[in-house]
Amino acid sequence: MKLYLLGFMGSGKSHVGKKLSARLQLPFLDLDDFIVEREGVSINEIFACKGEHGFRQIERKCLEETAEMDNVIIGCGGGTPCFFDNMEWLNKHGTTWYLNYPASVLFDRLKTRKAKRPLLKDMSDEQLLSFIEKKLEERAPYYEAAQFQYNYGREAQEAATVIEEWHLKHSNSANG
Repeated sequence: MKLYLLGFMGSGKSHVGKKLSARLQLPFLDLDDFIVEREGVSINEIFACKGEHGFRQIERKCLEETAEMDNVIIGCGGGTPCFFDNMEWLNKHGTTWYLNYPASVLFDRLKTRKAKRPLLKDMSDEQLLSFIEKKLEERAPYYEAAQFQYNYGREAQEAATVIEEWHLKHSNSANG
């Protein structure tokens, strides 16, 4: 069993993944952290040295490594499903959940954390909201190709509960 958590930055993939990990007693892997571990440099350094295309190639290689893993929850980067045939690959190799939040909720979550996100740090609040809305629209076809969606709740606790209940129901029916 492999669960891939997808969604825009600020959608709580890591937070939900860690909660699910504790509840289901499965390891949680943040794909960005996995990339940093494999490459020995930060995501920002990879972007600076190799550009976005170079990063996406490394991301794909690391994503492919997860095919060999079992009984794991994996939080993907916000752009992961949007490159190459990653969304198709994700659906083939695990169960995909899109944590779907409106731009207004993502804006509220990200506006106080802009300094920690190099892509966002120099944006005004108006620019940030516009950026989120534009990217959500561009990425919607990829995100919406996920097998399941969690829509519009505000708390990671709620998302973790919904996904946990789904997992328990399906793992029990698969076992007997």
